[in-house]
Amino acid sequence: MNIPALLFPDLALIVIGWLLYRHVRLGADFWAGAEKMVYFVLFPPLLFGAIVRNPLSAGESLPMLAAAVGAFWVGVLGGYAARPVLRPPPILFASGVQCAFRFNTYIALALALRIGGSEGLSLCALIVGFVVPMSNLAAVYALARHSGAGVLAELARNPLVIATLGALLTKAAGLRMPEPVDATLLRLGQAALTLGLLCVGAGLRLERAPAGAPGADPVYRRSARALAIWVTTAKLVAMPLAALLIARALEVPPLQARIAVMFASMPTASAAYVLATRMGGDGSFVATLITLSLLASLAGIPFWLSLA
Repeated sequence: MNIPALLFPDLALIVIGWLLYRHVRLGADFWAGAEKMVYFVLFPPLLFGAIVRNPLSAGESLPMLAAAVGAFWVGVLGGYAARPVLRPPPILFASGVQCAFRFNTYIALALALRIGGSEGLSLCALIVGFVVPMSNLAAVYALARHSGAGVLAELARNPLVIATLGALLTKAAGLRMPEPVDATLLRLGQAALTLGLLCVGAGLRLERAPAGAPGADPVYRRSARALAIWVTTAKLVAMPLAALLIARALEVPPLQARIAVMFASMPTASAAYVLATRMGGDGSFVATLITLSLLASLAGIPFWLSLA
């Protein structure tokens, strides 16, 4: 299983977005519009269609779900623990904490198919259906608190939360999308993946921040480095370790255990950048975290799968 080859397209799109921002004069308004397009128009159909299209029956998969959901909450608690321990600037914490537990859904689905075929894909889709709503709620909560928005009001109108909850309700009611509608959702979702990753690259700043920007402050930079190490460790070490231990304790069947551990070792979601920028967070910091997570997962995913 060639993990670097699987992750290469996402990394390549991020690099292309960064090169476009630096060397093609498209303008800040273009990238701002692209971010809004992804967040409000493209990404909700991506989530909705992926969940509705895949089975969500728990059945004998409850131990696997316990391992995956347990690992997710380890990431949430680990991420939120950074606030009292590191005491980072509020904007840094609100933006970066989501990178301790959010996951790249479509790398997970692609890798699950390689690991276990259609059965592996169905198992991963089951996990996604349960965890995506919780992940969006936990991510929006921190940013809503920072921005001063009412948390419940922000959650109620958040398009990602609406899409995931709507998909779960649609599946629970036994409804199916007509084929033309499903094909439309699929095409919108494909556009979201590409444009979202290009926006991540455009938001990535590898140079020093200009004078007067928060990132130019040495104290801010030190806090950013410490928080980056903290959330990346929570995401790529604490979460897969928790999934592995829970799966062993519950004697989860081998394929289900591998899918749960694989899910927990995923790099953080590119949508984290879109959420941070649209809710007034530090998008450049989140873009850096996403890239760091992708690079670190090149070694982390094969390691954790070998233990599972």
